Amino acid sequence: MSPSPEDPLGPLMTAPAHWTARAMQEQGSRFFQALGAALDAADLHNRRLIYRTWPAECQDFYRRGLLLAAEET
Repeated sequence: MSPSPEDPLGPLMTAPAHWTARAMQEQGSRFFQALGAALDAADLHNRRLIYRTWPAECQDFYRRGLLLAAEET
């Protein structure tokens, strides 16, 4: 199921979780480091659950992940 245009989690759900998870693990508190590890291992259902539970934080780490990805290219 593809996200609807109104879904604020759309970019998160269509992007690879790797960079968001990596930003959490490298830049987050111990809690977000563990959440990043869980996100990296999560299937689609659990990814959506993580994103819906902490939407603002996940958006922030998503943006940080984009910066990490850009630095590596």
